Amino acid sequence: MTVAEVTVLNVLLYGEPIGTLTRVSGDRTLFAFNEDYLNDANRPTLGLSFKDDLGELFTKFRPYQSALMPFFSNLLPEGRLREYLAASAGIHPQREFFLLQALGTDLPGAVTIEPADGEAWTREAEEAQRTADSNRRDPALRFSLAGVQLKFSAVAESTGGLTIPAKGVGGSWIVKLPSLTYEGVPENEYSMMTLARLVGIDVPAIQLTKVSDIANLPGIGNLKGLALAIERFDRLQDCSAVHIEDFAQVFSLYPHEKYSKASAVNVASVIAAESGEADIQEFVRRLTFNTLIGNADMHVKNWSMSYPDRRTARLAPAYDFVSTIAYLPDDNAALKFSRSKRFDAFTEDELSHLAARAKLPETLVIKTAQETVALFHEHWAKEKKHLPLHKDVVKAINAHLKTVPIGPDACAVPFI
Repeated sequence: MTVAEVTVLNVLLYGEPIGTLTRVSGDRTLFAFNEDYLNDANRPTLGLSFKDDLGELFTKFRPYQSALMPFFSNLLPEGRLREYLAASAGIHPQREFFLLQALGTDLPGAVTIEPADGEAWTREAEEAQRTADSNRRDPALRFSLAGVQLKFSAVAESTGGLTIPAKGVGGSWIVKLPSLTYEGVPENEYSMMTLARLVGIDVPAIQLTKVSDIANLPGIGNLKGLALAIERFDRLQDCSAVHIEDFAQVFSLYPHEKYSKASAVNVASVIAAESGEADIQEFVRRLTFNTLIGNADMHVKNWSMSYPDRRTARLAPAYDFVSTIAYLPDDNAALKFSRSKRFDAFTEDELSHLAARAKLPETLVIKTAQETVALFHEHWAKEKKHLPLHKDVVKAINAHLKTVPIGPDACAVPFI
């Protein structure tokens, strides 16, 4: 095989081939749907970005250089996690075609990737396989999911523990490891997700577990303390997949554009167009909740749609709720609400403006936000001393709440 020769990957959805990714000379890639998928009137939905304004399927796509088209690029991990996995596979981290091939057996949602026609894995992977130490851990390649944080798919054991699978498909839990930079991030996320559930937000099952109790964890440094385990909402109990896509995929944005090329209005507009009143309320709850906790990292990749019936988009369960202001003081949300990103601009007037632009029922939006604020203050006052939070996190949230203007007499709530 020469570098100039074409390499083809099959794209499968729910285990059925629906298209191909083809690599040609110059490190360019092309995506195309196959005829069976195009001719299937009841075809499952791959993503909203593949639909035009009339709801019809796009069939022609331009070539992409080095990076894959955004839908597939967003299936891959970012940052340090990408560098670690690429190094393990002997692949340059920016050569996304090869990285997707290496990780394609356990991607978010119901998409899987496999070589076409029994083709060899890749020249780079073959060379890495010949030269790598025989003890190199395969699970580090197969069971790592999109995002920046170090996290792996895991299987829950009957004894109550968690194990990173040695081979085959991934598990039904995501294990998120401690940060090397910031203290207590798993405890922070566990606490915020617990509060979110109390407020009425759709949150998957979660638990804290000792890193030392996770079996088969790849060697990635001297990590200690607690990890956060979250049940995968893209996997059912029979291990079948529920398809999901994040809003970077929906908007055809690359991960590096996740803060700058969309707003909460854009997210809300899609939810309103594709789903119903319950999901609009859920959107408002999450937007309000993350403003109250000071989550400055709620970018478009932290919002997702799912396809429980394989065709119709619904707002996926919540994830990645962290009070970031405890580590990096910030006055701004990741995404503009409607006119402003500033937490202290999150007023009923700003929500009315968002509702008008996104074509949401204004009364529903305001009432849901007010209810969320009231419930948050009620549960924060009761639970903050009992949650596994560092005192600096509690202090940061207490101070932050005094600056958020929305809510029924929020300033009257005691911050002790």
